Parts: sequence; structure tokens; C-alpha cells
Amino acid sequence: MEVWHYWVIVALVFVIVEMFTSGFAVMCISIGCIFGAVASALDWELKWQLLVFAIGTALAFMTVRPLVYKFFYKKGQEVKTNVEALVGRKAIVLERIEGELHPGRVKVDGDDWKAVSTDTEPIEVGAAVEITAINSIIVTVKKL
Repeated sequence: MEVWHYWVIVALVFVIVEMFTSGFAVMCISIGCIFGAVASALDWELKWQLLVFAIGTALAFMTVRPLVYKFFYKKGQEVKTNVEALVGRKAIVLERIEGELHPGRVKVDGDDWKAVSTDTEPIEVGAAVEITAINSIIVTVKKL
């Protein structure tokens, strides 16, 4: 067996190890092993193979890894859950809402919420509203 075969076997082992880890660091080392295998296939001495391996690994860390993080770990597209998901949703008024001082009730997705409005004019029963904010267990709505 030639030396470049060992480089490829080590690279494959690192690929398998990467499947059980996160962070794409082990895959960068595997890419470096491929660089070392190419250097070995060109019949370069071991010291040059190790140097090419180190350079290949460093290049993978500096180029491939940031690209993978950018692609897989996108920020800013966080999924809102629980109460935060209610903001912007439509609801139906169950009890008349008269501003902030006289709360009423709204129904959204089958749930009944205490609701206030920042508008001074009342919102009648059955009207469609949009939830604009949530303060503890009280939603703030505006008429559509």
C-alpha cells in the first residue's frame, strides 16, 4: 500500500468522525488529509506532505468552514414561538374593547385573551383585529 492510501483512509475516518460531531472542524482536517494525499501521490517527501496537509487544513478552516457556517447557521430568521408568535396575528373580538381602560376579550387560534386597544373608539364584538403587542397576559390590538 502506498502512502497516499493512508492519507485517504485517514481522511475517510475524519469524515466519519465529523458525522458524529458538529462544528465542521474535523472535516477541515479531512480536507487537509486530501491535500496531503495529493502531495504523496506526486512523490513529495514526508516533510512536504505534512506542510501541504497543514496548509490545506488552514485553508479549509479559513475558507470552507465560514462558508458552511454562513449557509447552515443563518441568523435573523429565528422562528417565533409561544407568545411572541401572536404578534401580527389576526383575532376576533369576543367582548367589546373600549381603549386601554376598559379591556375586552379576543379569540385567536381557539385561545381567549384579555385585550386592550390603543385607539379611543370602541371595537365591537365580532370585529377582526390584529395583535400589535403583548404585555404579560394582555394583548394590545388594533382594528382592521
